Amino acid sequence: MSEAADQAAAQERTPRRHLPTWLVVLIALLVSVLIRVLVLGIYAIPTGSMENTLGLGDRVAVAKWRGGDVHRGDVVVFDGGTTWGSVTGVAPNALERAVGAMEGHDPANVYVKRVIGVGGDRVACCDAQGRVTLNGTALQEPYVYPGDAPSDTRFDVLVPAGRVWLMGDHRSRSADSRWHLGSPGGGTVGVDDVIGPVLFRYWPPSRIGSLDSRG
Repeated sequence: MSEAADQAAAQERTPRRHLPTWLVVLIALLVSVLIRVLVLGIYAIPTGSMENTLGLGDRVAVAKWRGGDVHRGDVVVFDGGTTWGSVTGVAPNALERAVGAMEGHDPANVYVKRVIGVGGDRVACCDAQGRVTLNGTALQEPYVYPGDAPSDTRFDVLVPAGRVWLMGDHRSRSADSRWHLGSPGGGTVGVDDVIGPVLFRYWPPSRIGSLDSRG
């Protein structure tokens, strides 16, 4: 047998070293947590305020790397702790609170709404046809829940720089910027409080799909 063959045979006889299973599982868990905390958030829709675009209990993936990159029409998840307070009727369990602590926010304060106006925009309601206007132009809003008026609340707001005006698609069931005119920020939410835009719905399977500015 040649020297090369001897070396190959010796290598085959040498036990291969593998990482312990527990360490592989731990590494995988840490990687998944880091991805969820820093890159791709996973959230459950807590109310029916975004129907029919998003329903109660739907699960969505959120692009955290785009937290400050907010555009009109985006459906976003945000932390309302410093402005709107907790979501009515939402009581996170211990696991949800633990994950929220890692992500830097209380899950009881997490909302999902649609961006209607950004800094510098004038958002008002309503024009002669009952429509919401943006900088004097009536919005076409095909995503509004069937049978709902664009708004039953009148408002006329100049959105401050670095903030956004948000509304739910199910207008008659959404406690959104209109409801919080007397809250800090005058109903608007800071861009820094936006966790990120919704990329897609992954649950239920029958409703898997991406979201766009039309809902």
